[in-house]
Amino acid sequence: MDELARSWHPVSLPGADPRCSIGWAPARSILAVFNPAARDDVESQMSLFDLSGKVAVITGSSRGIGKAIAERLAEHGARVVISSRKADACGEVAAAINHARGTAAAIPIAANISRKEDLRNLVDETNRQLGRIDVLVCNAASNPYYGPLANIEDDQFRKILENNVIANHWLINFTVPQMIERKEGSIIIISSIGGLRGSPVIGAYNVSKAADFQLARNLAVEYGRHNVRVNCIAPGLVRTDFARALWENPETLKRATSGAPLGRIGEPDEIAGAAVFLASRASSFMTGQAVVVDGGVTI
Repeated sequence: MDELARSWHPVSLPGADPRCSIGWAPARSILAVFNPAARDDVESQMSLFDLSGKVAVITGSSRGIGKAIAERLAEHGARVVISSRKADACGEVAAAINHARGTAAAIPIAANISRKEDLRNLVDETNRQLGRIDVLVCNAASNPYYGPLANIEDDQFRKILENNVIANHWLINFTVPQMIERKEGSIIIISSIGGLRGSPVIGAYNVSKAADFQLARNLAVEYGRHNVRVNCIAPGLVRTDFARALWENPETLKRATSGAPLGRIGEPDEIAGAAVFLASRASSFMTGQAVVVDGGVTI
């Protein structure tokens, strides 16, 4: 009780009789109210979501969910690598983040996930420019086919599996040795609720996303002893260019939202919070899991 009494104090309004307190608060919180420097220090120490000093690579981050994740990770203090196929698009997003943050928080490194050497270069160039990778977000994916599985071409199915599963495996393999060496790292795979359900039109894509869940589980087992965590985020239908075929048609959109408790589709920024959680020490005891962010569709 003595320690409690020393660390908690009555709080009064400024200028009011100190005998007329309005509540109790920790001493350092009171100090923070009147001292901006102390306030910043308290906020930094207390935040489970602080990513200061961390470097995050996000694939497919020139638009959509990947872009939203990159913006939010940078907002929480991380330096971020913007990566997609087109260098110009990556440069624009990185410049916008740097302008918003007022510092060199983002760099662009173009990479095509279908090319193993591009992914190797993405890791090597990030290490060269920023010195490390603490967080890897495997977000980029492909879906060149919309229709029943009976009609899909072999090349289309192969491309889906290679870009959505094997490319993640490549990139993780290139990245994880340094995480193992430091005994710390967070790998986030952007899967989909499609991996939990069947579909008459995106079945091959759903197969690949189900495989991503298992990839995360397996790697969580392999890397857990090194304190490297591997988790998935499973978004529902989100308003992105990638998913345009599913939400632009009014009938398709109606079907997609009819059973959703929130009654709508998601926005890219609504997925970013889950990524901040998984990237930070707030999720330090979580690995091999899938965070479903779908407006309640799958319940």
